[in-house]
Amino acid sequence: QVQLVESGGGLVQAGGSLRLSCAPSGRALSRITWGWFRQAPGKEREFVAAVTWSGGTSYYAESVKGRFTIPRDNTKNTVYLQMNSLKPEDTAVYYCAAQYGNNWSRAGEYDYWGQGTQVTVSS
Repeated sequence: QVQLVESGGGLVQAGGSLRLSCAPSGRALSRITWGWFRQAPGKEREFVAAVTWSGGTSYYAESVKGRFTIPRDNTKNTVYLQMNSLKPEDTAVYYCAAQYGNNWSRAGEYDYWGQGTQVTVSS
């Protein structure tokens, strides 16, 4: 059973940066699309960013475009979410996910999920 393990969440002031990491435990995953989602209290889970298995194409929600990036390191089977210029509205639990398809914005299409990591941005 593959489980995705996230790390890197925490408390940061507005304007600061954080980098989240995600890697599978159990066995490596290959030729997958990675995604990051987030869920704020009282809100539905929303798409944040995704990157194709080759790393050549990335996708971002409008709310994070220009501030977040989603690099991946296939040699380490790891994906990151680099978050810069953080805002209080970025506060949420962030989830890493992986799928073998290309429906990168749809949470229901992902095959594997992490447990989530809290990101809190203070004003």
